[in-house]
Amino acid sequence: MRKKLIIIGLVVVVTIVVALSVFNTGTTVDSVSLFATAQKGEFTVEVTTTGELSAEKSTKIVGPTAARDYGIRNMTVSKLVDEGTQVKEGDYVAELDRGELFEKVQAEKDQLTAQIAEFDNAKIDTALTLRGERDKLLNIDYSIGEKKLQLEQSQYEPPATIEKYKNELKKLVRDKSRAEENYKLKVQQAKANMVEETTDLNRRRNRYNSGQELLKSFTIYAPQDGMVIYTKGGFGGDRIVEGSSISAYSPDVAELPDLSRMISTTFINEVDIRKVKVGQPVEIGLDAFPEKKLTGQVKRVARVGQQNPNSDAKVFEVIVTVNERDTELRPSMTTSNVVVTKKLESVIFIPLECLHVYQDSINYVIKKNGSLQEVKVGLTNSNEAIIDMGVLEGDELYMSMPDNIDGKEPNLIPELNGKRNEKYDLNPNENTLDDNSKWVMPDGSPMSERLIQTLKDRGITDPEQAKTMMGGARGGRARGGAAAGATSGSSQK
Repeated sequence: MRKKLIIIGLVVVVTIVVALSVFNTGTTVDSVSLFATAQKGEFTVEVTTTGELSAEKSTKIVGPTAARDYGIRNMTVSKLVDEGTQVKEGDYVAELDRGELFEKVQAEKDQLTAQIAEFDNAKIDTALTLRGERDKLLNIDYSIGEKKLQLEQSQYEPPATIEKYKNELKKLVRDKSRAEENYKLKVQQAKANMVEETTDLNRRRNRYNSGQELLKSFTIYAPQDGMVIYTKGGFGGDRIVEGSSISAYSPDVAELPDLSRMISTTFINEVDIRKVKVGQPVEIGLDAFPEKKLTGQVKRVARVGQQNPNSDAKVFEVIVTVNERDTELRPSMTTSNVVVTKKLESVIFIPLECLHVYQDSINYVIKKNGSLQEVKVGLTNSNEAIIDMGVLEGDELYMSMPDNIDGKEPNLIPELNGKRNEKYDLNPNENTLDDNSKWVMPDGSPMSERLIQTLKDRGITDPEQAKTMMGGARGGRARGGAAAGATSGSSQK
């Protein structure tokens, strides 16, 4: 029994020794992995962010814009084809609720009926009035004939009687002249009244007919061939789906994107935006197709930031054009965008894990011999940092904090004395966000953000050149037709 216990004890001891050996081996492997070597070569400064694909150009599928003429401000989408449906020009796309418009058209029909009755009454009244005036003229003609006959038969009457008959005849002739003038005025008045009544009737009839056509336009068809993509409501609203309400002033129902030319819209934080400018290359990845690697170029950088809804940080919209054409690309796909802001040759760089901070102002590394060395950090990307001073190519550095450095202080670089609190200018030659004061009109007033961006998109980056150009354009317009025509012609090109 005692011998058996001794054997069990030996087995336990051997097991512990083996376990310790394995543990120590793992520690050795881990300790080796804690070192990195300072390298010298090409260094790429990148800004990495996510974006969303969309078509650079697309055709809007819109509802009837004339609905607001009938006092309709919003329309409900009662039916809408599935997103991604391939349609041909003239194919059915959506149906809007006609309830409110139908009631208004019925009211227009009732008013048209009343207007027709009023028009008929006006015709009858006009006919009766003119008939009465013509009867007056006939009666006067009869009276004049009788008076002439009476005057002819009065040749043997006293002179006073004859003179009386003559005066009565003159009065009848004068009354006829006035009656004829009144008849002409009545005719003109009747014509004016009938023109007014006809105009009112036509206006009412046209409004009713346009209402009937508008009811038909509540069924929406594709303006061209393409794939239906749901769009967002005005001013950054929710996506338009069945049951959504669209505004009569912006009746976008869906869109037909041009999938041959895609862009990625992304938002970059205010810390990194000063590194990004128009024309920089972009490496684009797709979450839906991880194996695809696309390229692109920064097309536009917003000059005004906006609040990030998920944090307190400000972000700036950046538009990236996709160089490749791929039939598998679809709007709303998520992209990973790596903006290459700068490439440097023959610089020393190390992993970010090798950098440490001492007393909130001194950047340092830990060399393999255990010494702490201050460094001057240059540009950085998401994984590595350039070291301008303090590290040589081939130096081996700790990637984590070892246990035996408590109480040690880094060896300082004398050249950095008095400069350690200065912020390193990440990209001094690139455009900043606060240079709008240089962009002014010829009269000294500041240019709008939109005008500045338009000029830059056209390749005009010098504020003085822009000021001179705007002055010339204004002068040309002021001088008259020839200059104005030249300006119009150039804009059409």
